[in-house]
Amino acid sequence: MNNVFHIGATGLKAQQSAVDVVANNVANINTPAFKRNTVAFSEMVGVGPTADAAGARTAGTEAGLGVTVAATPKMLEQGELRKTDNPLDVAIRGPGFIELMAPGGQTVLWRGGGLRVNVDGFLAAANGLPLKGSISVPRDASALLVAESGQVFAAVAGQTSPQLIGQIELTAVADPSTLRALGDGLYRIEDPLAEVSRGMPGDGRLGLVAQGYLESSNVKMVDEMVSMMLMQRAYSANARVIQLADEMMNTINQLRR
Repeated sequence: MNNVFHIGATGLKAQQSAVDVVANNVANINTPAFKRNTVAFSEMVGVGPTADAAGARTAGTEAGLGVTVAATPKMLEQGELRKTDNPLDVAIRGPGFIELMAPGGQTVLWRGGGLRVNVDGFLAAANGLPLKGSISVPRDASALLVAESGQVFAAVAGQTSPQLIGQIELTAVADPSTLRALGDGLYRIEDPLAEVSRGMPGDGRLGLVAQGYLESSNVKMVDEMVSMMLMQRAYSANARVIQLADEMMNTINQLRR
């Protein structure tokens, strides 16, 4: 009987964790390039004594010890591209990422957003991390043009045509589970053996760069509301299991008196 309380408690905890994931998805529905999380549940098992045909207790596998949240993977499907007409906004039309240089020489992956020129004169994300391509922007540049191919041009006073100043490359990861979300739209590849593709935009495996666009989150409110309803029902059912077990224990205790 004690197992019933434990199993019910694991169900409550798992469903609460799942609701937290859905709540985070809904909270970030308007966050540019946000990627929703899903919940993967896993059965909890343990090794305990069992009885054979003669009634003797032997060691064996005892299943049905409850449930736990095994993982909350990111779903990296493309979000809708929203036109902003801001030349410093960039999005990726495809599965690729832009690599940024993080402190310590590490690289992080970025799905795009606002660009700016940092204090060192390099093209950087809005958070100040420079693009890995180390694209230096001329001080007298009046405008930037980013082509779908990732080439970056600067309009410079005194020149009749824009000047090529750098190239944005894209990176794609075969297995999204190897990525760790760092917040602020950044990701890090956790597995050093992960299959990674790098190349120029235009490769079908990587995508294209879209200037003047921002990628919307891939959260769909209808799907999240349906998930929340199912989790609420599962939470109530687990609470009822605990309540029923408590009522049965009370009945047993009364029989002993």
